[in-house]
Amino acid sequence: MKVIAGLGNPGSGYKNTRHNLGFMVMDRLAEMLSVSFDREKHQGLIAQTAYRGEKLLLVKPQTFMNRSGDCIARLCRNTIYDPADLLVIVDDIHLPLEKIRLRAGGSAGGHNGLKSVIERVGSRDYHRMRMGVGDDRKKGDLADHVLAKFLPEEREALNASIDRGAEAALFWATDGISAAMNAFN
Repeated sequence: MKVIAGLGNPGSGYKNTRHNLGFMVMDRLAEMLSVSFDREKHQGLIAQTAYRGEKLLLVKPQTFMNRSGDCIARLCRNTIYDPADLLVIVDDIHLPLEKIRLRAGGSAGGHNGLKSVIERVGSRDYHRMRMGVGDDRKKGDLADHVLAKFLPEEREALNASIDRGAEAALFWATDGISAAMNAFN
């Protein structure tokens, strides 16, 4: 089984914010696969399905970004044995909107959601997809930027990014991280 987890913050106040791009990709995946997040387990909304013969567990942790690892670690302990069967999708201010960067492992790179997953899963070897949300701050707090909603003029690029992220996640599930990196980075 492969686990795909999109990170974000729960609640209507965070809907459509830059920090919730992971949730948006998960919603698009559920739509593409005709499933819904109809179960709650280990403080996460989950959907189970299969795609091209590969069993998938889709996850939206409901623990807030900085504690996403709590949910993911508990689900993985009961579901997978190899961290390479986990793909975590997050926003990245260092990438422009529509840019995707898949990696086979590594550091958190300053992202508190990834830091939480590393700490709780106990490994840096899980796969991750960083999705650009840009950083157009002239001055101001980073939290204000990532918790801001996308601008109307970004809507077309945002939708293209969400589609591309969902396609990349499915490609990862069936073809592996190296092929996904070659196709989408």
